[in-house]
Formats: sequence, C-alpha cells, structure tokens
Amino acid sequence: MAGRRDERGSGDLFGGPAPQEARDGSAGARHMRSAPPRTQPLADRLRPASLDEVVGQDHLLGPEGALRRMLDRGTLASLILWGGPGVGKTTIARLLADAAGLRFVQISAVFSGVADLKRVFDDARQWAGTGRGTLLFVDEIHRFNRAQQDGFLPVVEDGTVVLVGATTENPSFALNGALLSRCQVMVLRRLDDEALERLLCRAETECGRPLPLTPDGRATLRAMADGDGRYLLNMVEQVLALPDDRPLDAQGLSSLLARRAVLYDKDREEHYNLISALHKSLRGSDPDAALYWFARMLEGGEDPRFIARRLTRFAAEDVGMADPQALPLAVAAWETYERLGSPEGELALAQLVVHLGTAPKSNAVYTAYKAARRLAKATGSLMPPAHILNAPTGLMKELGYGKGYEYDHDAEEGFSGQNYFPDEMRREALYRPTGRGFEAEIARRLDRWARLRESRQS
Repeated sequence: MAGRRDERGSGDLFGGPAPQEARDGSAGARHMRSAPPRTQPLADRLRPASLDEVVGQDHLLGPEGALRRMLDRGTLASLILWGGPGVGKTTIARLLADAAGLRFVQISAVFSGVADLKRVFDDARQWAGTGRGTLLFVDEIHRFNRAQQDGFLPVVEDGTVVLVGATTENPSFALNGALLSRCQVMVLRRLDDEALERLLCRAETECGRPLPLTPDGRATLRAMADGDGRYLLNMVEQVLALPDDRPLDAQGLSSLLARRAVLYDKDREEHYNLISALHKSLRGSDPDAALYWFARMLEGGEDPRFIARRLTRFAAEDVGMADPQALPLAVAAWETYERLGSPEGELALAQLVVHLGTAPKSNAVYTAYKAARRLAKATGSLMPPAHILNAPTGLMKELGYGKGYEYDHDAEEGFSGQNYFPDEMRREALYRPTGRGFEAEIARRLDRWARLRESRQS
C-alpha cells in the first residue's frame, strides 16, 4: 500500500480514449501530475509509486523475488495474483505495467462481460501494431464463468495481452485448468505487523503529525486491520479525524473503531482450511490449538452443526477404539447442541474438542475398514464356510449347512477358535490395534485368542 494515484485504466474501455498523459506509461509523465488533493482517501494518496515502495511482499519483489527476477530478465509472463484484500494486488499490477513499459488497462469481472473483453482485445491488437504492449488487469477474475475464462486463452497465447488476474479465491478451485496452465500463480501474503507499522509511519509523514495512540493502542490498531493495509489506512483517517488529541489506549480505540471482519467463507477455501486445521490439531493431541481453530470457525459464522459432524467423524476415524467413549460423547455433544442451541450449545462442542484433543489416538479401525473393503472387492462372491451357515430346511441340513459348528459359549474360555473366513481364502489380519489407550487391552485379547486359535486348529 502507499504512494500516488495512477489514473490510467479503463478510460479506453468504458468511454473515449484516455488522455495521452494517462496512456503514457512513463514515470516522468506520472510524476508531472499535480499532488493528489487532500480529499482523496489516504490509502489512495499513499499508493506506491514504485515496486520498491510496496510493503509486505518481499518474497515476490525483493532482490531474489520471483517478480523482480522476471523483470530483470526483461520478460513479464501472464500472472494470477492470489491474496486477501488490501495486500497490494492492484498496485503491483499497475507498477508491473510501468516497469515493463506496457499500457495498463483495468477491468472488473463484477461489471464486465464478453462485449467488454472483446473491446479490450481489439484495442490491444491496435496498440500492438504500433509496438506497444498491453497489460490487462482483471480484478476478481474468479467471478468470470468458465466460458468467459476460456476467452482469455487465445490472446494470452499469442501475446495480444499480458494478463494479470487478481483473486481472493484459491485459483485451483476458482479458475479453469487451461487458464492456470498459461499463467504463473503468485501468492501475496497478508501484511504482517512490520509491514503495517511501515504503513503507519508513512501515514504520519503524509499527514504531518503522529497518531494519537499509546503504544498498546498502536499495536491494537495493527491487530484490528488483520493484515489488510487498506483497512488500516481507513482506520488511520478515522483516528486523525477525532476532535480529541489525547492518546487512545487499546480499550479506547476498540470502543471507537470496528475490527476488520474475519475472513471466512462458509463454502469456499477458508472453510476447508480451518476445518483442516481443527482436525489436524486434534490428531496432534493439541487441545489448545484445536480450541483456537474451533473458536475461529464460530467467529467466522460457521454452522456449529457442521463442526459437530466433523468432530463425530474424528471420534470414529482418529480416536476409534483407543477411547471407545469418544464416539458416544461426540453424538451426545451434537445432541446437546441441538437441544440447547446457541450460544449455550457451543460449550458442549468445546468440551468435545478438549476430550478428543486429549484422548489417545488410533486409526486402526479406519485402516482395517479400508483394508476390508479392498479385500471384499478382490475376493468376489466367496461363500461363508458351511459350518457357520444356518440350516432352517432339511435340504440345507443334507448339504452340510451348520455341520460341525461349535457354540462359543460352550467352549473353554468362551472361544472355539473356528475359522470364519471363506474356505477358499487364507485368514487376513485386518484390525491391528495400537498399544494406546483402551486398544492396549484389545491387543492383549486378540493376541491370546490368536494363540488359542492356533492351538485348537492344529
């Protein structure tokens, strides 16, 4: 974030030709414009004038950054810039056009259609005839449907435009594979505390006075921005507009400004990222981290029923027989939420999170089930051995159904040791309990039964 406003863009798309100065990509023409008016938003006044002024993206723009190396080679490939709001996607696209000597044209997938794209492509071809290339920046490119995304393929392939698309969605899910194969995906990071502090210093220099904040108030302001530089600068304007210059502490600041809304889409990538974090924290027996991700999902507006369903799955898949009480407790917590509703019902789910996080873990049943499915597919329609088949009719008795069956309750130690697999296949050990939790006792039982079976079948 930070710098001067660049007025080039879609004038040649939505109206007549843009002024010559606006179409000129040279830094000289840009710096000849008058200083931005004070009525201009602070975030726009501080927009970077060069790639060196961009903060928080050194992995792309630093000396060894991918974009910097690309420019040093004198090439600029088509790109997808993937990152959250306020991390500099639009700014970087404009500055890349400057650095590569390309016209900058911007459209938004929200407001543009096929006719707009055709007009941009035709215009780019005319400029290409004069030796001037075009960088087409498409904001929220993921909002174009699949057919519209396909429309970019020929103009990207023949070099009519250098496409730079910006998206807050995971490109793997949101964009066509064909388009992704023709673009390099660059991941922009949320702005860290250091980057946000640099923006605050620039804002103070631009405004000519320090922010009326105590050190903890300043730290709170950065935390409230949640990695979004634009949101941070918008809050700075609100702080500077306060009539009272007495320094605000964290509590005073929080009472005046709204914290940035948590980024969370209940049906998109963040939804899956956080449930994955919760699941893996539980698997790693870290109840503190699990509670954090559980709370993050609730704060983001997730339906607690979805979380309850996933916790119940975890109880069966990752705790299993190491703690046989985990699964009925999961069902009970889910049912408690259904009966109490929010917010009281969430406490039962929090208790379940802690129980699962601290329970011994075993996926032995899960592994055994998958192995059993594979074995069932491989062995087809083998009949059970005759001695374990019921014989309700005379014919079935004549055929040997039930002959030789031993009633386990009548056998020594309540265990006959008979074979229960089909006669045509060898015995398979599918369930292999761990030595954790209750499965240690199960393992001892199975080991004893295996010895008894061997002795009685020999």
